[in-house]
Amino acid sequence: MKKFSPAIKLTPLLRDATKVTLKISEKAIAKKEQVSNFMTDIADVFLFILRIFKETFSRNFEFREFFYQCYKIGYKTLPLISITGAIMGLVLTIQSRPTLANFGAVSLLPGMVAVSLIREMGPVITALICAGKIGSGMGAELGSMRVTEQIDAMEVSSTNPMKFLVVPRVLAATVMIPILILYADALGILGSWAGANIKGDVTFGLFFRQAFRYVDFVDFLPAVIKSVFFGAVIGIVGCYKGYNAGRGTESVGVAANSAVVIGSLLVIIMDMIAVQITDML
Repeated sequence: MKKFSPAIKLTPLLRDATKVTLKISEKAIAKKEQVSNFMTDIADVFLFILRIFKETFSRNFEFREFFYQCYKIGYKTLPLISITGAIMGLVLTIQSRPTLANFGAVSLLPGMVAVSLIREMGPVITALICAGKIGSGMGAELGSMRVTEQIDAMEVSSTNPMKFLVVPRVLAATVMIPILILYADALGILGSWAGANIKGDVTFGLFFRQAFRYVDFVDFLPAVIKSVFFGAVIGIVGCYKGYNAGRGTESVGVAANSAVVIGSLLVIIMDMIAVQITDML
């Protein structure tokens, strides 16, 4: 009879255990790399923001490029913001009127719409629209310049691309997006008046007085402050993704897409933080 050899039986078990250990170690290494890449990206973003602040307050500011970017961001976005603002007020009025009519509070409709638009709906929805149009445009434009090596050519020719390309875009977004939000609020109230006249008859003067009877300065101030931060975040994210795009042509689409997604997500997160701070105050 052959003697039993434990090594023959244990070898497959050891091989399976080794495979399991290798898989666990590979997963641990992959997670460690993901965490490391995430922390590296955060550090890169902070360094990018510091460079923007540094170049903003340096000499020879690019005023011509700044005003051109204000024109692109502000004037060329007006048609989209106009339609969005008017529809916001119109839909909010049509949806809210039947409920208020059941409680006999139709007279409160203008004030409710005005407060809702100024405090929350106007800034958030307009900022999301701007993140889709302006953020994607910045990401695609700077990404294509990175792919075609135009940014590298500027660096070689002793031209600071941060000062000429990034800073004017970020500042233009920071300045123009709050103005677009106020414009959307005004058109939202105008659209609300149009919606109120679908099943009623109210003059614009009476509607305007009823709307602003319940609006105070403390309603405008938090909305304007968070609108400034919305514009800064949209500009920084769009420029960062485009400026740090890869070398392939696909990276342009990736930069534009990630600028929209991350910019929109940060707008919602910042709005949540702003609401909490305003509620505590």
